Amino acid sequence: MTQNILEMRSITKTFPGVKALSDVTLQVARGEVHAICGENGAGKSTLMKVLSGVYPHGSYEGDIVFENEVVEFKDIRDSEAKGIVIIHQELALSPYLSIAENIFLNNEVKGRFGLIDWDKANSEAAKLLARVGLRENPTTKILDIGVGKQQLVEIAKALSKRVKLLILDEPTAALNDEDSDHLLDLILHLKEQGITSIIISHKLNEIKKIADSVTIIRDGKTIETIAKTDVTEERIIKDMVGRDLEHRYPDHTPHIGEEILRVEDWTAHHPQDVNRVVVDKVNLNVRRGEIVGIAGLMGAGRTEFAMSLFGRSYGTRISGRVFKAGEEIHTRTVDEAIRNGLAYATEDRKQYGLNLIEDIKRNISMASLSKLATGGLVNDNEEYKVANEYRKSLNIKAPNVLVKTGKLSGGNQQKVVLSKWIYSDPDVLILDEPTRGIDVGAKYEIYTIINRLAAEGKGIIVISSELPELLGICDRIYALSEGRITGELPIEEANPEALLKLMTMETPR
Repeated sequence: MTQNILEMRSITKTFPGVKALSDVTLQVARGEVHAICGENGAGKSTLMKVLSGVYPHGSYEGDIVFENEVVEFKDIRDSEAKGIVIIHQELALSPYLSIAENIFLNNEVKGRFGLIDWDKANSEAAKLLARVGLRENPTTKILDIGVGKQQLVEIAKALSKRVKLLILDEPTAALNDEDSDHLLDLILHLKEQGITSIIISHKLNEIKKIADSVTIIRDGKTIETIAKTDVTEERIIKDMVGRDLEHRYPDHTPHIGEEILRVEDWTAHHPQDVNRVVVDKVNLNVRRGEIVGIAGLMGAGRTEFAMSLFGRSYGTRISGRVFKAGEEIHTRTVDEAIRNGLAYATEDRKQYGLNLIEDIKRNISMASLSKLATGGLVNDNEEYKVANEYRKSLNIKAPNVLVKTGKLSGGNQQKVVLSKWIYSDPDVLILDEPTRGIDVGAKYEIYTIINRLAAEGKGIIVISSELPELLGICDRIYALSEGRITGELPIEEANPEALLKLMTMETPR
């Protein structure tokens, strides 16, 4: 029988007015990959913060037993000293320091007289990078490598601390398929070296690939732990949301009307390298009530197109024409784009979509303050009333609209972003990765909202890296490759193979 490296017994964690964890139990066998699944806000990350000392002993009830010893961590340093290392979804790397400096930050390699031995540090960093499959020079700055490689640097940093239990919180959320596969293979390789891993992920296909067992948490409580042989997506989903999701996508009856948006020859150049074309003569159209998808590989120019169209938020030397209901409009600034009936929900809700230190009320109203103003002053009562209506209609899980947005789960933050733009009453709504990093239950709610907006006659553009999502909700899909539209398919003709062929098509420059 395999010995457990970790047991968490009857863990209860309470915040003011909210019980985040209630009598949670977790057992992890030595040398396994153990997945933790649950909806946004279920308590997964809170449990891992208890384990890693982010929430210190005394701030929760229950016991943590690590390697047959009851442990009481005051902070992260305590847990790391025992060999427990957590890698958060938001990477904790300094972009202006080198890879080696990041790996040994607060754990410096010292030589004579207590000074840092840079030659030894770079040499040790190179060995660690080789273990995670990176060939980068240790002196390379973090800002000069991609997100996928940054994840590997975080793992190399964990290895430098002689990690025994590695915790990864949504490690592939921001990665493309190739980088995700490489990271998952690395976790399996570390398992062969005797390193135990706990992975939090919403990607059920990844969990099925690498997890030896899966623990489901719902509403702060342990539902069950499933062995690898019994893991199915249907069972995980049922445990996560408390019900069967027979259909991942709600029924969608198209209500397509006349053309609402047409973009002609839209071109944008890179903001630093002005000779580099990022969006190349894009032509597309959207009709009222239509959900139009844009598919493309990472770097194809999808987000760049959307941002350059919406108030020229990205790029230089932008050209092309935009027509709404047959009349040419201008979208030279964000304000002008909003006034002309466009809205853009960014893929990066935390950096660009929300003010995380402001409450729900202010975030919902910020794009439409003029609608709430009387004599130049915002009517606070009306602002509260509007925000509360969206809290109820979009099922934002918060006791009231005065809660700070940063305290919400990812799915509820995304609903606040949607509320903000729906309240601006756009004719065309561009949704960039609208379900990134949120669970299947919250995804279903987002899809239902998109259907409702389309039924109201709005034109919807959905940019997504998940082909099943585009195939499940769209009426028509464009494919983008190297900044150019390479084809479009009605949903009746669209399938993953046909889309991938268009997405990888080389286009002449």
